[in-house]
Amino acid sequence: MLPVVLLHGSRTSATMWRRQVDALHAAGATVVAPDLPGHGSRRDVPFGLDDAVATVGDAVDSVGGRALVVGLSLGGYVGIEHRARRPEQCAGLVAASCCTSPDTPLRAAWLHLARWIERWPDSGAWLNDTFVRGMLDDASVRDLAAGGFALDAMGDVLVEVGALDTRRALAAADSPVRLVNGQWDHFRGHERSMLAAARSSGADARLVIVPRARHLVSLDAPVAFSRAVLEAHAACATYGRGRSHARTPPTSAAEFGTTTTSSPSRASAVAVRRRELPPPT
Repeated sequence: MLPVVLLHGSRTSATMWRRQVDALHAAGATVVAPDLPGHGSRRDVPFGLDDAVATVGDAVDSVGGRALVVGLSLGGYVGIEHRARRPEQCAGLVAASCCTSPDTPLRAAWLHLARWIERWPDSGAWLNDTFVRGMLDDASVRDLAAGGFALDAMGDVLVEVGALDTRRALAAADSPVRLVNGQWDHFRGHERSMLAAARSSGADARLVIVPRARHLVSLDAPVAFSRAVLEAHAACATYGRGRSHARTPPTSAAEFGTTTTSSPSRASAVAVRRRELPPPT
């Protein structure tokens, strides 16, 4: 089966993907989840975009040279850039919680706030712990905390990601793309223009909205998110066989607790139906 590379968000680490790793293993896929520079086991390495993209490239090479790349927040931005720079490695992309353009005027305010918090005596540890425990269930808190928090990485991340042109990058390759956002994610502001950019190259690009989920959609709604990844995995397999990739969105999206839109200007709404993933076949 097509391997999968999972890219974590800022200040977190590869351990945030534990439930997705279990789901993908149950489906028979090989999975690798590297720590990006400045995070997890690599917290002693300053975050740099080129290093982050190289990390993805190395991870893909380690599983055969071609993979479905799945990234959330920071990982999504890095995955978008990797697909543009190394299209031969990217069989498909799931970019979650990263639909705000890095050139937003708000970035300067975020950077100022991040640098200020990093100067606190605890580098914002109390604030981070309060936020995490207030927003997530116990299992998600354990998964996030297992790899530690990179509390001093956010400033470097904002500087490096600020140089990206995500629309240009999305238009630079034609492998399948799924933009996955929680319904209540504050990073959804440019999802329609990013979807249009991905489609401009002829790519099979879809927008998937997970109802009642927030920015950390893979932790807020792990079953629904895992289903969206598995659907993307199936679409990449079809694309890889050379079949047409202008297809009707899968009807199973509603069952999986997601909304899949086939038009940049229209979305439908469905209820969440949560259930456990099937056992391995």
